[in-house]
Amino acid sequence: MEDPSLAALLSDLKDTEPQVRDRATQQLWQRWYRQKGTYGLNGLQRAEVLMTAGEMAEAEQLLSDLINQLPDFAEAWNRRAVLHYLQGRYSESLEDCDRVIDLNPIHFGALHGKGLSLAAPRSVSRGDHCFSRRP
Repeated sequence: MEDPSLAALLSDLKDTEPQVRDRATQQLWQRWYRQKGTYGLNGLQRAEVLMTAGEMAEAEQLLSDLINQLPDFAEAWNRRAVLHYLQGRYSESLEDCDRVIDLNPIHFGALHGKGLSLAAPRSVSRGDHCFSRRP
């Protein structure tokens, strides 16, 4: 059975009012970040601090550890995909995006990241479908 609040948020993403769409987007991100409670959220926040400080190897290790401990935590996979993308490691980013989409097929961030990863290394036509897919 589908979660009614999730269905409402997905519907709000298509609303004509930008404020409604923005609120739904923020609520989905919050839901995804908090999927694994305080432990998962704290891990993501620590990784974000490390990435912002340019400590990419440490951030990657932290995210990989989080993934090993919580393999169904889609947002940990997504954050590592972002890290790989920022480092120009597009095939690794693509693999992580695919895992996110397997875990959470409506994850628009991973769909976007997949399109960017496919488009980055000379394969623009391969990435086009990701930008037109709707959650």
